[in-house]
Amino acid sequence: MKYLLVLLVVGIGLWVLLKRVRGTGLKPPASPKTRLPQEMVECAHCGLHLPAADAVLEGRHVFCSDSHRLLGPRR
Repeated sequence: MKYLLVLLVVGIGLWVLLKRVRGTGLKPPASPKTRLPQEMVECAHCGLHLPAADAVLEGRHVFCSDSHRLLGPRR
């Protein structure tokens, strides 16, 4: 048991020593990638708002899924 404790203390000491030699270990934060806002559309059947890139189009109507496209617009 005492050898395990000694090994743990030596390991922590080496880890601290390596951190000091290599620097703080902290990397500068990466610049966030700027994302452009997406156009949002409303499903003609259920009214769910979703990005236009994910929408299913049929004629002048926009749907959130193929099943709602088959059901058609709600009146």
